[in-house]
Amino acid sequence: MEKAGSVPSKPGNPLWLLAEVTYKCPLHCVFCYNPIDYTRYGEELTTDDWLRVLRQGRELGATQLGFSGGEPLMRDDLEIMVTEARKLGYYSNLITSGIGLSEKRIAAFKEGGLDHIQLSFQDSTREMNDFLSSTKTFELKQKVAKLIKQYDYPMVLNCVLHRHNIDHVQQILEMAEAMNAEYVELANTQYYGWAYVNREQLLPTREQLKRAEEVTNKFRERVGNKMKIFFVVPDYYEERPKACMNGWGALFLTVTSDGLALPCHEARQLPGLTFPNVRDHDLGWIWYDSPGFNAYRGDSWMKEPCRSCPEKVKDFGGCRCQAYMLTGDATNTDPVCGLSPLHHLVTEVVDQAQLPVSPKAEVKPILFRDDKNSRALSKTPA
Repeated sequence: MEKAGSVPSKPGNPLWLLAEVTYKCPLHCVFCYNPIDYTRYGEELTTDDWLRVLRQGRELGATQLGFSGGEPLMRDDLEIMVTEARKLGYYSNLITSGIGLSEKRIAAFKEGGLDHIQLSFQDSTREMNDFLSSTKTFELKQKVAKLIKQYDYPMVLNCVLHRHNIDHVQQILEMAEAMNAEYVELANTQYYGWAYVNREQLLPTREQLKRAEEVTNKFRERVGNKMKIFFVVPDYYEERPKACMNGWGALFLTVTSDGLALPCHEARQLPGLTFPNVRDHDLGWIWYDSPGFNAYRGDSWMKEPCRSCPEKVKDFGGCRCQAYMLTGDATNTDPVCGLSPLHHLVTEVVDQAQLPVSPKAEVKPILFRDDKNSRALSKTPA
C-alpha cells in the first residue's frame, strides 16, 4: 500500500491508447509536436501490427483510442483499424487536419464505427492558415467541416494559438460558430517538438494572452451552452506545472508509427531510457514491467523541492520532457514551477517575449516541419 501523500508507484490499467499511425503529413506546421528528427525513424507498423496493438490495448483495459500522426489519413488502412476498434469496444477519435478526408472515406468511417472527429484549423483566414501550415488547405478544411456535420458527427474544432494568430481569437470563434461547432479547443502552443524550435517566434505576450482570454470569456457568455470552449494557457505563463499525462505511465500509452511504446509522445528524446517496441513485446509487459515505463512512476526518483512538496500528488513534479529540454536533466523539477530553483529559465524566456522586436535585430527564421528540416535538425547537437 502506498503511504499517504505519496505518488503511486504501481499503475492501474491504461485508459487511453494513442495510436500515432504515421509521421507522414501533407502539412508543415510550425508548432507540430512530432519529433523534429522523425525522418530518422524506421519502417511503419503494418496493418496486422496495429490490429494486434489494438487488441492488446483492450485486453489491458484501455477504452479511449486516438488515431493520430502526422496525418492519420495518410494510411490507406485506417478504415480497417477503425472497424476493428469498434468491434473491440473502443471509443475512437480521429485527430486530423482533414486533408484526405473525402466523402467516401468519412462514409466508411461512419459505417465502421468511428465515434469522434477532431478537426484542426491554423487560423480563421486563408492567408494565415495556409502560411502557418505552408500549404493551400483552408478551403479544403472548410469542405471537411461540412462533411463532418453532414455525417452527423459532433463538430470538434481545434486551433493551436501562438503569437501569430492569438489576436484572431474572436474571428476563430466566429468561424467555429458559423460551422455549428459544438466544441472548440483554443490550445495555446506547448513548447515541444517543432514548437520548441520555433519558440522565439511563437510565444505570445502577456497582453496578448490577457486579451484572448477576455474575448473568449465574453464569447462564452454570449453563446452559452451552444458551444463548449476550452482555452488552454501555455504553461510557461503558469506558476504551477501541469500534471503531465496525469502522471508518467499512469493513464496514457502512446504507440508510435515505428512501434515504439511511450508514456508520452515526446519521451523518446530522454537520455538513459530505453523504450520497448511492440514488434518485440506485448503491451502488458510494456505497461507493467518495462524499465522505461517504470522510470518516473512513484516519487522515489524525485529531487527536492518535489520530493517533500505536498503538490507532488497533483502535478507529479511536472513534465519530464520539459525538465530535460530546459535543464538537461529529466529528474529536475519542471522549471515552469515557481518553486523550482531553475524557474528563471522560463521567466527569462517569457520576459524576452514581452520586448518589442528591434527593426535592426536579426530575426531567426521560422522552421517548417518538413523532411529537409528534419534531416538537418537530426544532425544538430542538442
